[in-house]
Amino acid sequence: MKRLIGVALAATVLMGAQIASAQEAHTWTAEDSFENVTFAVENAIVGAGLVVDHVSHTGNMLERTKDAVGATKTLFTGADIFSFCSAKVSREVMTSDITNVQYCPYTIFVYETPENPGEITVGFRDYPKGSMDPVTDMLTGIVKEALMID
Repeated sequence: MKRLIGVALAATVLMGAQIASAQEAHTWTAEDSFENVTFAVENAIVGAGLVVDHVSHTGNMLERTKDAVGATKTLFTGADIFSFCSAKVSREVMTSDITNVQYCPYTIFVYETPENPGEITVGFRDYPKGSMDPVTDMLTGIVKEALMID
């Protein structure tokens, strides 16, 4: 029984450490319409030779369900998440560390808030340094292409 409690305690401490070490997202802002920026992001993904597997309309879902969950605040005037993968980059990062499979598919989010209309945020999660650098580079390139940043 002591061993089981020790394992549970160690797992709790480890989980707490993982939560505490959560990384910030990589983000850029653009002054444009939400529709123009989402269109540009999708075109940049396709232009990189990739296929958008899914677009999650997260902002619409949160607005549609806000009454059902007892919420009153509108979080986003628009929020979409594009999911996709790259066979080349995925093979590279998973060859380096097979557990990198946990990060695929990759996503780029786009959102606008009621507090900042016309200011669109585009970004992606921060991945571990080292073996996931090719993914970070790929996603950075896609975002910069979409926002026409050098």
